[in-house]
Amino acid sequence: MRHRRTIDKLGMTKTRRQSVLANITKGLILHEKVDTTFERAKAGQRYAERVITLARRGDLHARRIVFSRLRDKEAVDKLFAEIGPRFKDRPGGYTRVLKLGPRRGDGAEKGRLMFV
Repeated sequence: MRHRRTIDKLGMTKTRRQSVLANITKGLILHEKVDTTFERAKAGQRYAERVITLARRGDLHARRIVFSRLRDKEAVDKLFAEIGPRFKDRPGGYTRVLKLGPRRGDGAEKGRLMFV
């Protein structure tokens, strides 16, 4: 049953949303922070938390699941070599989202997704 199970659709189709969230997560892994709209940062935070939890396991099956979601070997290697072991003892909450204020062009609320 789907009781209280909601997702942020972000005004996109499913395939485009998956690509956007994967790209936000790849940027977070490779550059340690990502600046985007606040809503995308919150959705990317949930996506990244799940991927990091898989990386903490460190086994081959988890690596294959993460690669199927991110589709980037460099990001997966860095995730399993550096970021997963960094959060080994932390029970969750690996990322934070900070509000940066309105964007200059259209006034959309900006946010920064970064590691704790």
